[in-house]
Amino acid sequence: MPDVITVRVQTDSDSFQDVVVKIERPTYHKPFLGGFKNRITGVEFHNAGSQTIPKTRPDKTVFEKNKPQQTKNTTSTQMTKIGLYVSNMTDKLVSPGKYLTAEEYHKRRLEAVIVLQTYFRRWHAINVVQNLREEKRLRLAWEAQEELRRKKEKEEKLRREHERRQNPKTKEDFELLYHALALWKQEETERINRTLTGAERKAAFCGLLEQEAQLIASIGRHKLNADEENQQKATLRFLAKCAQPKRWKAYDGKITEMDTQYTLRARELFEIYRSISMNDIPKDERVDVLLTLRHTVKEHECKLTWEIVELIDREVDLMSREVKECNLEGLRKRICTLFLQYIKTPKFNAEVARILKVPPDPLKLYKNVNFCRSCENYLPSTEFPVPANSRTIGRCRLCCKLDNEARRREAFLKHKLILENLRKSEADYQDNAKIVFLVQHQDLQYMIENIWGCQSALSACSDLYELVMVRWDKQREWSPWNTILLTKDEADAHLRLCNLQEAYEAAFIHRIKHKHIRAKSYFAQIPAMASFLHRSDNQANAN
Repeated sequence: MPDVITVRVQTDSDSFQDVVVKIERPTYHKPFLGGFKNRITGVEFHNAGSQTIPKTRPDKTVFEKNKPQQTKNTTSTQMTKIGLYVSNMTDKLVSPGKYLTAEEYHKRRLEAVIVLQTYFRRWHAINVVQNLREEKRLRLAWEAQEELRRKKEKEEKLRREHERRQNPKTKEDFELLYHALALWKQEETERINRTLTGAERKAAFCGLLEQEAQLIASIGRHKLNADEENQQKATLRFLAKCAQPKRWKAYDGKITEMDTQYTLRARELFEIYRSISMNDIPKDERVDVLLTLRHTVKEHECKLTWEIVELIDREVDLMSREVKECNLEGLRKRICTLFLQYIKTPKFNAEVARILKVPPDPLKLYKNVNFCRSCENYLPSTEFPVPANSRTIGRCRLCCKLDNEARRREAFLKHKLILENLRKSEADYQDNAKIVFLVQHQDLQYMIENIWGCQSALSACSDLYELVMVRWDKQREWSPWNTILLTKDEADAHLRLCNLQEAYEAAFIHRIKHKHIRAKSYFAQIPAMASFLHRSDNQANAN
């Protein structure tokens, strides 16, 4: 509909007039005023509404006002007069008291307020003292608990070290043994040089050398037993890994497991190997296990299976002749060794192909292989420790280990623990830290010993088991020039700081910056660290 329309209106019986009507658009929803519906045609008719614009109501501004009002209270009194007696037995005689001025009134109010404040402050002081006393009690209890925890941790650490020295099993345990042997030899040498001279000194050195040789031989015997035990455990872990079912995580987070024909075959072989490796089992069960093994290996005809079957028949024959168990140990070890070789063959156990370190294809052995100039063996690149400052491939891990046991006899367990804790803490930041995974324990050992002096920067604690490395500025990635060596409690408190400039003194910050400069000058010689060094400088300048 247009905004303006012309309407012809009849003004008389024979006259008409054109009237211009302006259409005003409604700015509100038209209300339903009722109507009716034709039942035959179904047409709805609504009652018409007025087109008059509704009157806008002005905004009412309301003001609140408080005004006291004294209302009237009509009272009356009655006096004694002729014809009326009013008893005065209950009347009271009221005499005027001392007149109280406004100044005196306010003074009395002030004194009352002071009394109230005195009692309130006393109550508040009692509460404050009680809270302080409770906080002190909790603090002392916490300190006693922490002291007890540290004492227990220290005792547990000493117990573990003693257990490690008594029953060494890992290479770290033997590192500690050789390190303790070196410390003992150094102390004995100093004692001999300090107390003896001449022929007695030479005789004492000969005795010391003989004792050292006996201790080294004892350590070697322990090492052979530990290697045999560790090798057996590693073999069982390897076979158990082959026998594990396929696992994957579904969209709802649940783990789904599925066994294939290859995992079932690997599990069957694993159970047989574990059975034939057992000692002190009854003769009937041993015969059943050997027959099961014979039936399993006879599925494939080759030289290896023929030899296994021949050894099984020999052991069954010797057992039937009542041969002693001690005389069968060598034969049983040969059966276990050959059966393990059978299990590690992908032709007989397909699942083992994805776990073997040696690839089935010989051409793959030529990739990532380096030559060790010490033992003159070609080994994979993973067998060579490469420090961050190394420019060439040096000796393999085994040669480095033998050289350490024979000459320096250093223990790297503490430095490895610090590096492991550092990598875990950096992984928790989830900011793609890279430098910490390039640094090896040799580099960390240089930093701790030569830059930080093997002690905490705050408390000068020299126990490496209690020390950790954390970020100096937690907003930037860890690096040798953005780190600090602290105890565990000090590190937790340091990482909670928001502003280092306000928390530490200028002299302490200057000393830490000086250590960072020394670390930069050392690691700047390493090509792999140069790019990270320039990037950290740009970040520092931007900050």
